[in-house]
Amino acid sequence: MRDFINATLGFPALAEKTSIHAKTLHKMLGPKGNPTAANLFRILACLQEQEGIRLQVRAARAVA
Repeated sequence: MRDFINATLGFPALAEKTSIHAKTLHKMLGPKGNPTAANLFRILACLQEQEGIRLQVRAARAVA
């Protein structure tokens, strides 16, 4: 996700749009990061809006 952020709007712009400090974003999305669900969804919503995409989660069917 860090690469995607760097390739699109960048951490400073994401920090401004999400009201989460840039250093905090770097820590949350680092190898030992542990973002809350609220922060993760705020980041994803911002990225979706920026790129004009819509992410979906679907359950996979079990194959017998």
